[in-house]
Amino acid sequence: MKAYLMYKRDDFIVDESFPAHFTLLAKDLELDVLFQALSGGDDFLYSVVRKACSQPLTEVQDIKYRQAILRDCLYNPEIFREFYKIVVDCLLMEKEKLHYGIFGRYPSAILHQSISFTRFLLDNLRKVRGIAEKNLLHVASSGMERLFVMIMQELNDEYLEVIEEHLRQMTFKKGVLLSARLGAGNRGEGYVLRQPAAESRNWFRRLFSPKPEHYTVQIAPRDENGFRALSNLQDEGLVLVASAMAQSTAHLLNFFRALRAELGFYIACLNLAEMLNHRNVPQCFPVPIYKRERYLVFDSLFDTCLVLTSPDTIISNSLKTDNKNTFIITGANQGGKSTFLRSIGLAQLMMQTGMFVSAECFSTDICPQIFTHYKCEEDSHMVSGKLDEELRRMRDIVSDLKPDDLVLFNESFSATNSREGAGIIRGIVTALAERHVKLFFVTHTSEFACAFYQEYHQDTVYLCAERRADGERTFRMTEGAPLDTSYGEDLYREVFTPPAQPAERC
Repeated sequence: MKAYLMYKRDDFIVDESFPAHFTLLAKDLELDVLFQALSGGDDFLYSVVRKACSQPLTEVQDIKYRQAILRDCLYNPEIFREFYKIVVDCLLMEKEKLHYGIFGRYPSAILHQSISFTRFLLDNLRKVRGIAEKNLLHVASSGMERLFVMIMQELNDEYLEVIEEHLRQMTFKKGVLLSARLGAGNRGEGYVLRQPAAESRNWFRRLFSPKPEHYTVQIAPRDENGFRALSNLQDEGLVLVASAMAQSTAHLLNFFRALRAELGFYIACLNLAEMLNHRNVPQCFPVPIYKRERYLVFDSLFDTCLVLTSPDTIISNSLKTDNKNTFIITGANQGGKSTFLRSIGLAQLMMQTGMFVSAECFSTDICPQIFTHYKCEEDSHMVSGKLDEELRRMRDIVSDLKPDDLVLFNESFSATNSREGAGIIRGIVTALAERHVKLFFVTHTSEFACAFYQEYHQDTVYLCAERRADGERTFRMTEGAPLDTSYGEDLYREVFTPPAQPAERC
């Protein structure tokens, strides 16, 4: 049985393998804030959403597949939280009921614990089937409908009764019937567990029919060696059935584990939706566009991580572009450029993970990979200057870049003088645009931005951080020609100008 809630035909594997660039992406976009909100403090859910975000979907139909399942969960949160709780509670009991320990080499011990835990699993399988039967008509997604139908078909009464009957037989209340043959030195070998012949229901026939010839060996009550030998004989006959029973139990457990991981992703999304609803932040299911079709439209887009961490009112942004590949962002210091850049990266990643986005509407083309290149800060681990470190990171990104990928630059190559920085930025932006790599570039290097603007690149959009005449920042991005100033004097006056003294009264 397969859950197939994350992919139509593939399993979702939660492990610790991540793309080489994902650590920097998570740091620059502050994904830990998003993961904490999604997981709600649950370490397992944290690992699930982290893995999901490290594997962005690259096909429109795959994104819509997850969106449809998530829509079912958002419409019926209580149902799926109950579903998830049953799965989690079942797996929590695994350690209590299924601990072979030092007895793991004894087939009889393995068989006993497998039977005990399988009985417990059957109760939970019935609960899961009950949820599927009760709510099949309440789901609209093909993924959730397929799961519910599969559960109802695979876990029908006939199947569960067959399992119950096998479990009853394997308790061996009347002893264990084994066959064997004599080997070297008259030692028994080839022990095979046999099923006893069915007893006749006619008591008269059972009473007077001739009994088969048999021999009985009785072991003295205190003969420990005899009991040990008898136990070893029993274990030899139970090896195959114990192995089969353990595999059957593992099969059911693997189904519950897959359900926990794949359903857990949607439970995490419910956690995030509740937090955003509490902050009155709009949410929408983004509309993915096929690769090679450059398109970006959004209305009231918020930085999800800032919304989750700041008690202040957060400003949103809106934009509509078509056939644009390069976005140059300039403007006032502390005007919201980095926040805007992060909101773009988060929305792109959340869309390609199958989540909703913090916006009234959002639609853009799919980017197979998302990279970030933020300005390098001094630290004790650096082995060279900041510019060298930034160039090295750029080299690493370029080695993995493919057409249609997305790169987010934030004040990159600002560790050198304006002329040299402008030359580096110009070369990189031009080369990436020629390779059809989508990019957003936040820069204070006005020499580059103004010169690039004068050349008129048809596929480039220029955005500025809005500043009012009195120096107030609105934290909104507006389309317009880049400015040759970042208004650093505003910050200087704010920091170094002493507050006005109140006039003395006569």
